[in-house]
Amino acid sequence: MRAERLCRLVVLAALTLLPAARLAAQGGAPVARDTAAHGTHDMAWTRETFVLSEVLEHDAAAGTRPVLFDIVGWTGGASRRLWFKLDGAVPTVGEGAHGEVQLLYGQMISPWWDAQIGVRSDVARSGNRSISRTGAVLGLQGLAPGWFEVEPSLFVTSRGRVSLNLTASYDLFLTQRLVLQPRLESSAALQDDLEFGVGRGLSESSFGLRARYEVRREFAPYAGVVWERPYGRTARLVRDGGGEVGETRLVMGLRLWY
Repeated sequence: MRAERLCRLVVLAALTLLPAARLAAQGGAPVARDTAAHGTHDMAWTRETFVLSEVLEHDAAAGTRPVLFDIVGWTGGASRRLWFKLDGAVPTVGEGAHGEVQLLYGQMISPWWDAQIGVRSDVARSGNRSISRTGAVLGLQGLAPGWFEVEPSLFVTSRGRVSLNLTASYDLFLTQRLVLQPRLESSAALQDDLEFGVGRGLSESSFGLRARYEVRREFAPYAGVVWERPYGRTARLVRDGGGEVGETRLVMGLRLWY
C-alpha cells in the first residue's frame, strides 16, 4: 500500500510540474526578450541562427533622406558563436553612404555574457572618393543588472589607432505590446583619425527614444527621436568642414528579428 501511495504521489507531482516546465520553455519564465546575445542561451547544445535589426529606419527630414540600420546576428551553439554586425546609413537622395562591418567569434563566459574577438572594417563613400579602415576588435555583449543590454568594444586599426565604443539599451514594457526603448551610443578615440573626421578624446554620442508596437515579437514598427552630438576635437572638425554640431532627428522604422 505504501508503494502504491508513493507511485500516486510521484504521478501527481509530475502532472503538476510538467505544465509549469512547458510554460517556462515557451517564455513564461522571466527571460530576456529577443535580446541579441542571450535570448536563447538556454544551454541546448544545438546549432541555431538569430538575426535582429535593432535599427532599420528612415530620416525623411535630413538632406540625403538616409536609411539607417543596425543589424546583428549569430549562428552557433550555446557557448560558441560566429557573429556578424552591420551598422551604417545609405542615402536615398545624393551621396554619402557609410557603414561598419564586423565578423566575430564569440565565447560564452557566463549565462548572460559573451566575449567577442574578430575583425572590423569601416567604409565611407562620398562622390568618387572612398575611404576605409580595417582592424581588430575585442568586445563584450550581454545583459547588465537591471536587464540593460550592453555592448562595449575596443577597436585597433591596422595603423595602430585605438578607439572605444559603447552601446546600451533598455526595453521598458508599457503594455504587453507597446515598448519604449532608450538607446545610448558613444565613442572615444585615443588618436586623431582625420580621414574619418574623428578627433582624440570623447568623439560623439547619440541618444534615442523609440516607441515600438509589437504586432508580433518578430515584427514591430516604431517611431522615435534621436539626439546626436560630436564633442571636442571631433566637433571642431565638423565645424571646419561646414557641418552642424548636434542635431535632432525624428525617425520611423521597423524592428525585425528571425
